[in-house]
Amino acid sequence: MAIEVRIPTILRTYTDGAKAVEGNGDTLADLFADLESRHTGIRERIVDGDQLRRFVNVYLNDEDVRFLDGISTKLSDGDNVTILPAVAGGMR
Repeated sequence: MAIEVRIPTILRTYTDGAKAVEGNGDTLADLFADLESRHTGIRERIVDGDQLRRFVNVYLNDEDVRFLDGISTKLSDGDNVTILPAVAGGMR
């Protein structure tokens, strides 16, 4: 099962600069474990224990997985996963 994972700029150091990588897994948790096996260190930047980090948003085919089943969300062949860290700051 091939799943495209879009990687934000801040995490591309883990993917040798790749904007997108392929991964496999029946759930998001499985996908993140698969990514970790090839891109050491990336999982801990996305997941804290058994849940998504507070300031990391993950989208499955443009749907926020927090409104689905979190990291237990089921995946299908051809799905697109986007990892998007929250951005804060600016001027008053």
